[in-house]
Amino acid sequence: MSVLVPIVPKVLAVRRLPRAAPALLLAYGADPARHVSLGIVTCDQDDPTYVALDEATKHAAVDVIFARSFYAGAAHSSGRNSGEIMGILAAENPDELEHGLRAMLRCLEHDACFYSADDAGSVTVFPHVVASLGRYLSVKSGLPEGEALAYLVAPPLEATVALDAALKAAEVRPVMIFPPPTETNFAAAWLTGSLNACQAAAEAYAETVVRVAMEPRERWNR
Repeated sequence: MSVLVPIVPKVLAVRRLPRAAPALLLAYGADPARHVSLGIVTCDQDDPTYVALDEATKHAAVDVIFARSFYAGAAHSSGRNSGEIMGILAAENPDELEHGLRAMLRCLEHDACFYSADDAGSVTVFPHVVASLGRYLSVKSGLPEGEALAYLVAPPLEATVALDAALKAAEVRPVMIFPPPTETNFAAAWLTGSLNACQAAAEAYAETVVRVAMEPRERWNR
């Protein structure tokens, strides 16, 4: 893991709607009976943003009502502020929303990020471990809140080889496997087990991505 270089996510836009229109709340999956305020965030890295949205639910009475990756990724975004994903938090009041947004932005600045797996930065990997699931990823994964999750993402070939290594490296079980292509043309997997097992699986995943990036065509004897 030490050879990996972190790529800090760029938060492109943050907007608050203290009293959102009821029709807008309904359109984006909120409950107007419970939700009044919305916080909208775009970022150039999607998977760290999903983790950050989950982090927000651990620190404030907020719900993730919308979170979608954009097709083809940040390099092909529809506008300067679009990035790779848009996420929306909803709360009963602006104060709770603010607490949630702060937790989300802290996570993106200091915790969840992709890493460069080669010198050119042409191969990236997301070998992240969520030590304790919040309400958002708990629902998405079907796991209880507080469970550990290895959240693993890489380009298609690297992800496939690395997932095999991760599953063999520790006592983890797959929760969800996302074969390629995802919306951003990557592949991903969610694995669960003890925190130590998830960390070991994530390390094996990252190390394998680095090895494949360095030698994509392994040698063999004919």
